Amino acid sequence: MQRIDILLTGDLVGGFAPFRHADLELVLHRWSNPAQLPLIEGSLWAFVDWVLPDMSGLELCRRLRCDPVTTTAHITVVLEEDDLDDRKRALRTGADDYIVGPLTRTALLDRVLSGHVVEHGEANGRKVSLGDLTIDIPAFQARWQGKAIALMPNEFRLLRYFVEHPGRVFTRVQLISALGKQEPAIDERTVDVWIGRLRRALKAVGAGNPLRTVRSLGYVFDDQ
Repeated sequence: MQRIDILLTGDLVGGFAPFRHADLELVLHRWSNPAQLPLIEGSLWAFVDWVLPDMSGLELCRRLRCDPVTTTAHITVVLEEDDLDDRKRALRTGADDYIVGPLTRTALLDRVLSGHVVEHGEANGRKVSLGDLTIDIPAFQARWQGKAIALMPNEFRLLRYFVEHPGRVFTRVQLISALGKQEPAIDERTVDVWIGRLRRALKAVGAGNPLRTVRSLGYVFDDQ
């Protein structure tokens, strides 16, 4: 049975009972003490409230990204209101996504299950390559000349999409759609955050900056 562990720092309208369907189990953890993780046995999602008793949600996002146990977790920040600046700050701090509270069980399950379908639907056993860049899809790992590239889930999917379509210019709307992020709608500038993270990760392993901005259009991954 496939398992997803879900950490929640706040209340959940509808309750924390486990969700099971076919060979998939979602285990929901009320995570009131950020200093102590529960036993994590599956892939990890975290829903972090914008305001917490002892720290900000942004600080907890930073800590999750710095902890080797949780660095690859899919992090969703639960905003108190739909504020553009708060959305940008959450994404720049390391969150993969955001949702406006109060958080309900239905909204949580929809978000996690849709992400699970995208991840496992894509993991078809293939590897894709472009020059010295190799992407192992089922292992969720990208490498440049054998060196692992540290990527969060959105940036990994974005890199794969670019590598599969080198030399083609994509608008922000097209990239959002390619990553399955159009429902609920997200701000187009979120793509700029993903691109910035991806560029930094590629530069960190010596891959340079193959991502080129095409003014008034979008982005292209150069294959030369």
